[in-house]
Amino acid sequence: MSDVNTTEVTQPDAIPGVSHLELAAMLCSRLCHDVISPVGAIVNGIEVLEDKDAADMRDVALDLIAKSARQASARLQFTRLAFGAAGSVGAQLDLGDAEQVVCGMIEDDRTKIEWKLPREFQPKNRVKLLLNLTLLSSSTIPRGGVIRVEPLAEGDLSGFVLTATGTSARIPQNVEALLAGQVPETGLDAHVIQPFYAGMLARDCKMAISFAQDGDTVRITARPA
Repeated sequence: MSDVNTTEVTQPDAIPGVSHLELAAMLCSRLCHDVISPVGAIVNGIEVLEDKDAADMRDVALDLIAKSARQASARLQFTRLAFGAAGSVGAQLDLGDAEQVVCGMIEDDRTKIEWKLPREFQPKNRVKLLLNLTLLSSSTIPRGGVIRVEPLAEGDLSGFVLTATGTSARIPQNVEALLAGQVPETGLDAHVIQPFYAGMLARDCKMAISFAQDGDTVRITARPA
């Protein structure tokens, strides 16, 4: 692997120039962005069913509604764990549940998940960090590919390694700075809040995040800081 960079660990509550209200609003906008597309497709399908002049499109509309409903459900289940307050303070989450929501959110005809983590409970924010890193990993292979999720070392769940392999793989611009808690000159918005939030989770969990790329493979490693 080459071009390895590790984010700097700062205080978990350090949010320069960003109020907690603004952070909450941007996260809500990001969540709405994730679900608006399939919900809109469901509405379009219903409109087709209600159109008496489009009776020949009934089967197509029903298929669209069914697929979009499953997609919307998968995205809501993922975001509930990745961004929401699932469980009480200090609660633990099941890595098996994490696998299910990751596969539902990310897997499709182009992208596959190879989940190599055992089914066990982990602290809530560590699992939320893992989910957010998986989402970041999917963004490194815009044309699809395979994402392998495994422990940092065999039998060692002190950290995680996510290896994404696909055509035209790349590390998204500014993602490492955002993970490190750096606010862009243009400010934060709903488009960049997810990696910024992932960095907050990493600092809360006292984890350091590093990226490395070798050809069409991008590796994200989370290890104790």
